[in-house]
Amino acid sequence: MYTVLVVVQVILALGIIALVFLQQGKGAEAGAAFGSGASGTVFGSRGSANFLSRATAISAALFFAVSLSLAYLVSQRHESSSVVDRVQQPLPADEAEPAVIPEPEPETTEDIPE
Repeated sequence: MYTVLVVVQVILALGIIALVFLQQGKGAEAGAAFGSGASGTVFGSRGSANFLSRATAISAALFFAVSLSLAYLVSQRHESSSVVDRVQQPLPADEAEPAVIPEPEPETTEDIPE
């Protein structure tokens, strides 16, 4: 379920990016008065703006819903993913090895030439 929601979220994010890039900015109306208008497009002169705005709003709402669902799923996991929690947990008795510290050799003066 988690993987499916992540895939859906990535697809929605790419869709929102594409929809935002397809929309015309506020200054695009000035260019339409000089012959570069969109009256011959599939959606008509104002239909594309309404369609793209609605599609962007619906995609954003779905994106937020999927984000909340993912946050809920992650919060319900019981396994510890924090490094600090892993370090603080003691090792089981069979895995714990006692530390062996070698004793230092006594210093002798025999090796020093006079």
